This record gives sequence, C-alpha cells and structure tokens, in this order.
Amino acid sequence: MTQITEVEGRRLALSNLDKVLYPATGTTKGEVLHYYATAVTVPLLAHLRDRPVSFLRYPDGPDGPCFFTKNPPPGTPSWVRTTPVPHREDEEADQVVVDGLASLMWAANLVVEFHTPQWHAGAPGIADRMVFDLDPGAPATMVECCAVAQWLRERLAADGLLACGKTSGSKGLHLLVPVEPTPADQVSAYARSLAVEAAQALPDLVVHRMSRALRPGKVFVDFSQNAAAKTTATPYTLRARPEPTVSAPVAWEEIEECRAPGELVFRAGDMAARLASHGDLLGPLTDPGRARPLPTGRRPDPGVL
Repeated sequence: MTQITEVEGRRLALSNLDKVLYPATGTTKGEVLHYYATAVTVPLLAHLRDRPVSFLRYPDGPDGPCFFTKNPPPGTPSWVRTTPVPHREDEEADQVVVDGLASLMWAANLVVEFHTPQWHAGAPGIADRMVFDLDPGAPATMVECCAVAQWLRERLAADGLLACGKTSGSKGLHLLVPVEPTPADQVSAYARSLAVEAAQALPDLVVHRMSRALRPGKVFVDFSQNAAAKTTATPYTLRARPEPTVSAPVAWEEIEECRAPGELVFRAGDMAARLASHGDLLGPLTDPGRARPLPTGRRPDPGVL
C-alpha cells in the first residue's frame, strides 16, 4: 500500500509503511520514516548538508539483500539535488545531496543507511573533518574501543585538535575531528601517523594494519576513511543491523565510563530523549569556528607500516 503525502511542497509516495524491517524489534518502515521525520531531522540534515550521499539500501530489512550505491537510484525525482563527484581519473558521476526534509523522506523511503565523505560538494577532496574508525576484533569490544578513543583524544588535543565521538551503530566507535579545509591526502597522512603512534604506544590493544589476522583481541584504528573516495556512516543514520541501531553521538563522560559493550548501544527510540538531554554532541563538526589546522611536518615512518 502506498501513501501519498506532501512534504515542503513536494509530493511523495511512501510505500509499504506496515512492512516490518527489523524483525527483532518489530520495527516497521513507517516507524523508520517517523524516526527520520521527527526524532533527528534537524541534526541529521546539518550533517548531511551539502555533502554527496552514498546509500546502503536494505529494502527488505537487514536480513535481505543489501547493496551500496553512489549513483542516484532509478526514479530519482528531478527536484532532488545532485552534484558531480570525481569517481575515476578524468571522470565524474552525479550523486544525491539531501538538502531538506523532502529529499530526506524521499531517501528514507528507499530504506537506506546514509554515508557521506569528509568533504563538501563543490570542494571534492578538500576535507573539513577527519575520522578514525575504531573497530574491535573479538574478544575485544566497545570497552576496548573506548580506551583507545581516550588515548587518541589526548593525542589529538596535544596537537590542538578537538575529537568528538559517535557509535558506529554496529560494534565500534568513530572519532570525528573538525579541521580547517585540507586536502584529503594530507588528512590521511596525519591520521595514519596517529594510528601508527597509537599502535606503538598501546601494542597490546591497538593494530593499525588492515590484516584481519592481526585483529583478534585488539582495536583496529582505521584511518582509511579519510581518503577522498571513502565515506563514513553519517551521524544519526540507522544501520542495517538486527535491531534499529543508530550511529549515535556520545559524550566523553559516556566513553570514559563505559564498562560493558551494551552501554553504548542506542536505538531509534532512544534518540529523541538523548537530543533533548544533550543536544547535538557533534555540533562542533558543523561549526567552522571549531575547526583547527593540522600540524605540519608530521608523516609516519614508512618502515612501520
């Protein structure tokens, strides 16, 4: 069944609202759309603003087929903004930019995770944020991620940089850092140097190499999402997991006090109250006044990689 509605003067056909997308909780597609339309609209749009979006689509729920796309999906309305993005050398392709409630609801109706790069449309490859994806290898958990996050926070602060945290919405933690506009390759080089440094400082806890054989019991500090072609789960996006978990901003007090993995798992139903209590904990990322330059002259020792 399809429901026709009007959002910001745009006519939208919202389909299959009673369809259960998350069987573990019975969460329906209608509840997913309600989450995006009411609970997190303002901060989510702030973090999507003027960034090309990639979609992980899971139209039949997380147990069904999932596919990642950067191209505008078939049937994209003409009023949905797109922007040219470099994909290969001397080639460009359009990607969607979600710039208001109407395009947010259109995209959410496709049942998607939102993923965005560290740069804005119009300035591809010029990053205004840096990201570290802290990924635990079992038996390590979110608890170990939080310990690594605290080390990185102090190390970044020593270089004059502010770190903000959010859950990945899966099993790990993301640290996001507002930076003055900087070429992505320079941001990547700096992030890599800190990942190497973390592995040297915390050898029993951190690995900076991607090899899965090295990860059991340790936290992989993944700096690769700073590459211009890479993306990260957008703050407040739902994830294609068994339950409607959110890539949710977290306070440093919560990171410091984390003693069990489940303490930092947040679902769609948690977010309205968290925003009412905390506001947008990632607000510094959308405030140009909080951005700082990267220190110069820092490069990792190639022999350690």
